[in-house]
Amino acid sequence: MSKYRAKAYIYLFGATVIWGIAGVVIKFTLTGIDPLPFLSYRFFISAIIACFYLPKIIKLIKGNPDSGLEIIIHSVLATTLSLGFLFLGLDKSTVLNLVLITLAAPLVTEYAGVIFLKEHLTKREKIGTFIALIGTLFTVFEPLFNSSSGFGELTGNILILLYLASDIGGVIILKKLLKKNIDVEALTHTSFTVGFLTLLPFTIFFMGGSIVKTVLALPLKYHLGVIYMAVFSGTIAYYFRNKGQKTVEVGEAGLFSYLTQIITTPIAVLFLHEKITPLFLVGAAIIAIGVIYAETKPSVAINKAD
Repeated sequence: MSKYRAKAYIYLFGATVIWGIAGVVIKFTLTGIDPLPFLSYRFFISAIIACFYLPKIIKLIKGNPDSGLEIIIHSVLATTLSLGFLFLGLDKSTVLNLVLITLAAPLVTEYAGVIFLKEHLTKREKIGTFIALIGTLFTVFEPLFNSSSGFGELTGNILILLYLASDIGGVIILKKLLKKNIDVEALTHTSFTVGFLTLLPFTIFFMGGSIVKTVLALPLKYHLGVIYMAVFSGTIAYYFRNKGQKTVEVGEAGLFSYLTQIITTPIAVLFLHEKITPLFLVGAAIIAIGVIYAETKPSVAINKAD
């Protein structure tokens, strides 16, 4: 293994650990603040951090005029849309549903890499992806089969599915940008600046000056949740993800998502007291079958000469 690939794995693993905790932090913080002010406050912190990198951001924009639209689209998909859908979804659904729905993310990312980046996908991987998607859709619509769940949870699951689609779209455009040797650090801070600027009109329209009162009235524990999401799950983790994506293929990098779910699940059960239901296990089993089938390489018989 080359030292560059090893460093990429370290970066991706770092982002994985941070994001493995992030779902629980979001769900906990949403008990004290609504999604819109939470996300606005979170982007505001990231935008303040980005101010210290303003020369790099200006250099990025001026030095890549042909990539300006791609940078904006990537930023909107990776921050405004994906995080917006995620926060709104978790406000109505559970962290365990997030775990299952995003479990199919690596396979779907691989498939997107084939379509948009001309990466290779075997027949086995295609079948596995299809099976995993069936399990994902079962999880999304699981509230319809569960009498204790309402349509609110179904709406939350659909929003999480939209988060997944937006994030994968952002990753695909990111990979195209990184092939142009764009500064990863500048791109990370540009993304969150765009996220803040695109969310700001909605915040002003729906909240006006009350956003300031809401933030100032927050207890310390919720401030810490927002800070974790802005600094660690935001600036640091996205930088790690972008650095890792620069060296390895989209599909290979996506495999680290499996580790995220392994970290998230026990934390959600222990600290949020979320329940693992029979229907959850059914969805998990279907997705697991698809993932294992796709990622397991069939053994090849070797004929030895007599």
